[in-house]
Amino acid sequence: MSVWHGFLLPATLAAAAATPAFGQTVAPTVGSAGAKQAAAATPDFSSVWRHASLPGFEPPASGPGPITNLSRLNGVSNWDQLVGDYHNPILKPHAAEIVKKQGDIALKWITAPTPANQCWPQPVPYIFWSFGMKMLQEADKVTFLYVDPDHEFRQVRLNQPHPSKVTPSIYGDSVGYYEGDTLVVDTVGVRTERPFAMVDAYGTPYSDALHVVERYRLLSYEDAKEGLDRDTKENRHVPNDINRNYRGKHLQLTFTVEDPGVFTTPWTATITYGRGSGEFAEEVCAENFHEYYYNKDSEVPRADKPDF
Repeated sequence: MSVWHGFLLPATLAAAAATPAFGQTVAPTVGSAGAKQAAAATPDFSSVWRHASLPGFEPPASGPGPITNLSRLNGVSNWDQLVGDYHNPILKPHAAEIVKKQGDIALKWITAPTPANQCWPQPVPYIFWSFGMKMLQEADKVTFLYVDPDHEFRQVRLNQPHPSKVTPSIYGDSVGYYEGDTLVVDTVGVRTERPFAMVDAYGTPYSDALHVVERYRLLSYEDAKEGLDRDTKENRHVPNDINRNYRGKHLQLTFTVEDPGVFTTPWTATITYGRGSGEFAEEVCAENFHEYYYNKDSEVPRADKPDF
């Protein structure tokens, strides 16, 4: 049975797994990053970068890592049945219960709603699952473009602090700086009062204290292989516009998530990107009542003839 998670489900399912909202408070100010600007030349990340992994996060080689899938298929995460490991000690009890409830829906072979399959903007770090990503570097900012599911983008202001009072937003307030060959991005103020407020496909919630730090750097294939191998052990690889024989520079994102409202400790994961065709195909996430996994249409109200 194959479940494609890129399409909308009936609203009744969305209501079954809605995540509770957390109270929003102002995030603390992060100190100025300008002083950290390294003297080395700015690395050139401009390219279309791709990975072909579901759900996407690569657990770290050691230390606390992300929630992984209890449901396995051929030894790796079963994308058709996302059952988050609610036993993971990084989860506080209330968060573990939310992950368990989301997994209980999946165990019934029902696709639990997420921002991706409900066509909602995806917060960090959820959005890192996107198969295709492009970075546009300018003197004062970096723009991230994500191809899945609906061409979302987020911007990072360079060499600036967070404002003293952060206004919560879908992607949060992101500031960054170059540290030698690495781009460091610091994000706070991700809005919690929104549908499908989760950091991963398992429904793991976040609070107004969510703080995500991303580090991007270019690696040789030999250095990137360790991350690629970790990815292969955990994630399902799907057909995608990626050149699996590419042996040039790879891009690795290492990110750390800290949220004392949800997690008992900060945790880290990676995404290791390769290259594809270079094209950034147009995709649209829209309502679709066809259940591809059952090859039938959802039973929604309809009329055989107009009533006017």
